[in-house]
Amino acid sequence: MLERYELEAFLTLAEELHFGRTAERLGVSTGRISQTVKKLERRFGTPLFARTSRSVRLTPVGHALYEDLLPAYRQMHAALARATAAGRGVHGRLRVGFGAPWSGELLTAAAADVAALHPGCEITVHEVPLDGGVRALREGTLDVQCATFPVREPDLTTGPVVATDERVLLLPVGHPLAGRASLGPEDLAGLDLIAPGGDSPRHWVDHHYPRSTPSGATVGRGPTAATWQEVLSHVTAGRGASPGAARGARYHPRPGIAYVPLRGAPPLVYGLVWPTASESALLRAFVAAVEGRPTGRPGHPPDGRTPRARGGGHP
Repeated sequence: MLERYELEAFLTLAEELHFGRTAERLGVSTGRISQTVKKLERRFGTPLFARTSRSVRLTPVGHALYEDLLPAYRQMHAALARATAAGRGVHGRLRVGFGAPWSGELLTAAAADVAALHPGCEITVHEVPLDGGVRALREGTLDVQCATFPVREPDLTTGPVVATDERVLLLPVGHPLAGRASLGPEDLAGLDLIAPGGDSPRHWVDHHYPRSTPSGATVGRGPTAATWQEVLSHVTAGRGASPGAARGARYHPRPGIAYVPLRGAPPLVYGLVWPTASESALLRAFVAAVEGRPTGRPGHPPDGRTPRARGGGHP
């Protein structure tokens, strides 16, 4: 039987794939995380992580353990949150934001679940434009948002990962790369990426819209876009390319756009974010409802932030 700390240390490291960030999120030393992992590996009799001086990755056994443990952890966390909410009483208003349409569907369904259990609550769901980032949370016009990680603002709390998706590159169908079965990070060299305007944090933009390839080749910037529809229009018109989510091909089909898989790139990670100072029983009940619903999680653990961290938009 795993202790709760061992469980959280393993799940967090499986998602961060970095001992320092894992230690920071859990508020302990890097040495304690290392000792915990070694203890687990001795217990199971096999490595759970493959470590080098430059990288950390899950072994096949570690990956299987992650996939088996995460649903149980989320169910336990959701049950505790629901019990806490029931004991304290849930009431008030909650304004929820989303960027990607698939997360909007999830949040709307979770809002209905909470309203059914707590009829006195009012939960409204609103779309956040591509260039909105997490501004609405910080300005107080939203209470919680499903954003694309990473989110590193110190006054915000990042909660559970609710979905992951593989990355693709959106290209005009006539582009020389559009017919490829897949592309790698170096194939971005010389392309102009259509990035969001507004005041999205620089670290977030650079994470999703890199300015150079791993070898140092320049990646250009195309026109900016305020909404996803503007991105699609720019790509169709041949003004640039855009990173995106694989399931976007189903939600945003366009005859003039090719969705080409980006191999070697970490998956996109979507999670809940809220102002640290505004946590409430209603917020906890809503988070529990989101955690209790099935979500899309491709077969690789995300480079995200869960079970809990301090810290938007969607590519």
